[in-house]
Amino acid sequence: MIAMLAGIVDQAAADSVVVDVNGVGYLVFASSRTLVRVPSRGEAVRLLIETHVREDHIHLYGFADEAERGWFRLLTTVQGVGAKLALALLSVLPPEALATAIMAQDKAALARADGVGQKLAQRIANELKDKVGGIALGPAATSAPVAAPPGAAADAVSALINLGYSRSDAYSAVNQAAQRLGAEARIDALIRAGLQELAR
Repeated sequence: MIAMLAGIVDQAAADSVVVDVNGVGYLVFASSRTLVRVPSRGEAVRLLIETHVREDHIHLYGFADEAERGWFRLLTTVQGVGAKLALALLSVLPPEALATAIMAQDKAALARADGVGQKLAQRIANELKDKVGGIALGPAATSAPVAAPPGAAADAVSALINLGYSRSDAYSAVNQAAQRLGAEARIDALIRAGLQELAR
């Protein structure tokens, strides 16, 4: 099982990179987020690897950091989400935004990925909501979302959505406001503080 590759970039494509390791070229599929961080041809590269072995193929999937690899592993546990869809999701949503979208149950954000419809987005949000806190987000762990308290916070999120903000943005802003103001904060205070967060 290959867990990491360090070598020289031989060539790159829209969805993959070939890494030359001592004369052997490894084809590594990756998200666009990882591919933009891959250096130019002839330069050294190091990628974390997830190896998928099937009867008819062995595929390598590469990641620039542990957070993205962790999310790839988590996403592929959802029925209907294979490696290709997991990479598509990671291409449009970095790990922190993915965590927020799932906690906020923001189907629209998840459905921005190619091949992810509303039904699959709902399944992803439902199945992973309770697992988000257990994933290693690396440096992002300090900004990982924590479930906002129910009641006033839920109403404040709804109010911000009605004002035109996305569900993920509204959830994140109210969550930060609730952490700052405490669990007993009233809805009007949460809305005001949430708007301040969104204005930053």
